[in-house]
Amino acid sequence: MLRKLVLALALACAVTAAHANEEAIRKAVAEMLGSAVKVEGVTKTGILGLYEVRLATEEGARIVYTDEAANYFFVGNVIDNKTQTDLTEARIRKLNAIRFADLPLAQAFKIVRGKGTRQLAYFSDPRCPYCRRFDQELTKVDDVTVHVFMIPIIAADSAAVSKAVWCAPDRSKAWLDLMLNEIAPPAPKANCETPLEKNLALSKKYRINGTPTLIFADGQRVAGMMPAARLSKMLDEASKK
Repeated sequence: MLRKLVLALALACAVTAAHANEEAIRKAVAEMLGSAVKVEGVTKTGILGLYEVRLATEEGARIVYTDEAANYFFVGNVIDNKTQTDLTEARIRKLNAIRFADLPLAQAFKIVRGKGTRQLAYFSDPRCPYCRRFDQELTKVDDVTVHVFMIPIIAADSAAVSKAVWCAPDRSKAWLDLMLNEIAPPAPKANCETPLEKNLALSKKYRINGTPTLIFADGQRVAGMMPAARLSKMLDEASKK
């Protein structure tokens, strides 16, 4: 009984100290960064006594590291030398993950290649040059269903072009004609309704502020275009998970 009591007291003291450290770190970050950045959480990493400080930004969760007294802050990535794994990048991807099942796919149109077994959500703007390059890469990938969420944020006419694509008889064809061959879709009817405003609200909810942004079936989010080989590998990994 005595040993159990001592163990319980030691554990309680350790938990209290951990909470005290977290509160001290939160306070130090708030004083340093002000109200512009919100601290979402503080966690001890188990690496060199470092604490992970999770910050909420317009681009999603970001991480900085500090010591238990919040005397020093470290901005950068922690690499596991044995496995050559970027632990910070993996952590950020996990924090910024989006449940694929929560995406309102009715607000997107589909591009199906091959059997279309593997799934990918693709936030794009028809005036985004990197999206055009990504669509070129997509032509090299088979067995995938791409759900395209149009978010007109790049140019003044992005909304008009997006509406024309959505209102076309064949949305996927209109999109590919535009992105691959620069063939503009015909002008839409005035009474054609689109999900563009809903998509903009969705991108704001998930802090998607750039295109292309990719959401894989396992929830992993990647901002920016990627070559076909890497995309196919990530699609396979997401399908297995």
